[in-house]
Amino acid sequence: MSRNLQSILSQDNARLTAALLLDADSARIEVQALLQHVLKVSRAYLLAYPERCLNEAEQLDYETLLQRRLHGEPIAYILGEREFFGLKFKVTSSTLIPRPETELLVELALRQLSQPHLGAGRGGLRVLDLGTGSGAIALSIAHTRPDLEIVAVDASAEALAVARENAELLGVKNAEFISSNWFAALDTKRFNLIVSNPPYIAVDDAHLHQGDLRFEPATALSSGYDGLDDIRSIVAEASNYLEPDGKLLLEHGYDQAAQVRELLSEAGFREVFSACDLAGIERVSGGHL
Repeated sequence: MSRNLQSILSQDNARLTAALLLDADSARIEVQALLQHVLKVSRAYLLAYPERCLNEAEQLDYETLLQRRLHGEPIAYILGEREFFGLKFKVTSSTLIPRPETELLVELALRQLSQPHLGAGRGGLRVLDLGTGSGAIALSIAHTRPDLEIVAVDASAEALAVARENAELLGVKNAEFISSNWFAALDTKRFNLIVSNPPYIAVDDAHLHQGDLRFEPATALSSGYDGLDDIRSIVAEASNYLEPDGKLLLEHGYDQAAQVRELLSEAGFREVFSACDLAGIERVSGGHL
């Protein structure tokens, strides 16, 4: 039986809230997003025409998407996109879903790149993004600073294909994508700034079996018994790829800042620091040579 928008928003908010333990506001936003996707309309349209009924085909498409969400599949994978740093990115099950807290890494990178003492090296400022996934970090930087040279690497061919598509969709011309396991396939080129949001969850962390993480690529989430194996590798090798006074910025887990600062200091980085996200959690740590 066809339902109008008002009944869908009322009834399915409750269904999502009960099935996924979402708060009412989050459930409403998700139902609206599914309806916007199916009907190809704006949120304002949904609010302006509550009496609008879905036809049979629209109802079937909507119910199919809703069932996927009720079974826990992330809304970003269902819709195939996620907004990050004010830009819209394509996402697939081959990539992590860009999260708001990672915007801190982009903000810090742009702040560092605006510092005159960073040093342009030869040929202008160069940035390396390790483990680029959908390209959210690299392309947000590149879109904001088209004067920079951005190199983004990932070991996943599927993720790189998504990142390249996002670069085309955003009209970014100053980003190069390379298939590489961290630094392995890079030549002797050096960078003024290296950024990374690497895997940092412990392999036995219960959170890997909860919520959205169940659907995201495991290799992009977990890294060793304490979650720091990949961060250790990056920190140990980074100095070989940084210009003098070059900087390294790393996102990490909510309880890993002290350990990451210690790793950076032991590797010879100076003025090591950690920065807090909007929730007050130390989310990004870094330093310079």
